Amino acid sequence: MKKIVLALCVLLMGAQMAVAGNGNKEDKDGIHWLTFQQAEQKMKEQPKKVLIDVYTGWCGWCKVMDKKTYTNPELIKYVNDNFYAVKFDAEQKSSIEFMGKTWNYDAAHKVNALALDLLHGRLSYPTTVIMEENFKSEEPIPGYLEVPVMESILKYFGEKAYLHQKWDDYQKSFKGTWSVVADKK
Repeated sequence: MKKIVLALCVLLMGAQMAVAGNGNKEDKDGIHWLTFQQAEQKMKEQPKKVLIDVYTGWCGWCKVMDKKTYTNPELIKYVNDNFYAVKFDAEQKSSIEFMGKTWNYDAAHKVNALALDLLHGRLSYPTTVIMEENFKSEEPIPGYLEVPVMESILKYFGEKAYLHQKWDDYQKSFKGTWSVVADKK
């Protein structure tokens, strides 16, 4: 009987560790999503561009992008190496401290005021926002972005092609290299 109880305890502890480890595994293997405060702190240590995924809880295309785009291993590696990534619920009601300012929920627009600012008042979800290393010159890119499109956008900004080449010219010569894995479901 003692052996059975001991075996059950070991199994339960193992299951708890596996469940706790899953969260860590996702953090290790996925995009390292930060809060605005964490990104701001990391910028002081090592400046990088910032990728902001602006979403809402009810947005179907936001969920598709999470499932199909943000799970691509090459995209994950590129984002983690070249950007600080922030996942931002536009309808977040709690205040956000960012860039020396407090951003509160705007009841009239039903969004956090930071979303209004980042999206230049054009509320559309999902929207990907790319910001410079100094948190200036935000560039909102609305809509669902498949992996090949996201690759071109990330590399355009990540490799600083935008400094010397117009987007249309860049697109004409861009050759994507990331593989697209078909959805298994």
